[in-house]
Amino acid sequence: MPRARFSPLAGITRSDQPWVTWSIMALCVVVYVLQMLPGSTVTNTLAYVAAFPWAASEPWRMITYAFVHGGLAHIGLNMLSLFLFGPLLERSLGRIRYVALYLVSALGGAVAVLLLSPGGSVVGASGAIFGLLGAVFIIQRRMGGNTSQLLVIIVLNLAIGFFPGTNISWQGHLGGLVAGAAVAFVYLRTRNRSQRPLQVVLVGLVAALLVVITAIRLVVAVLA
Repeated sequence: MPRARFSPLAGITRSDQPWVTWSIMALCVVVYVLQMLPGSTVTNTLAYVAAFPWAASEPWRMITYAFVHGGLAHIGLNMLSLFLFGPLLERSLGRIRYVALYLVSALGGAVAVLLLSPGGSVVGASGAIFGLLGAVFIIQRRMGGNTSQLLVIIVLNLAIGFFPGTNISWQGHLGGLVAGAAVAFVYLRTRNRSQRPLQVVLVGLVAALLVVITAIRLVVAVLA
């Protein structure tokens, strides 16, 4: 995917150095090291459990889970994926939009786990990374680029989660993918500088919708 294919968003590029991507990767590594310390409670504090009352009383877990990993191979594969796709989007979108995309995608992954696998637990950046993949796909499609290879990557990675014994949250991947695609669609439809306020509102609405869905699901769980 040559960088030039992101040209419709080039007008909002802010930096050639993907400092946000490097920072996310560094934070994930630091958290992982802390997880490995004897007696560490980092995993139990930051991991996401899609069950009441945790999802209601400790909502930060719906974001912090994306910085926690379950093993060396887990973090290694996620950081490789982030290294490959993150800089492309960060350079095209700018840092603030990229952060918003990443966090909303992570939230989308958590909401999907809450809806599709209630009571399940999840860790890892892959939900947010699937959001980046969804964003790249939407952008490439809008530009008329060839998305067949990317589509194969997305489908294969989603399918792996259905194999017995893989211990992969396809729900989190799917939620992140949908949320990331939605944010990318907003970005593409509000590229003009005059549309910046509308862009902020629409991205906020995507995040707010995820929060509302979470609240409704938790209320249903309490009343059930």
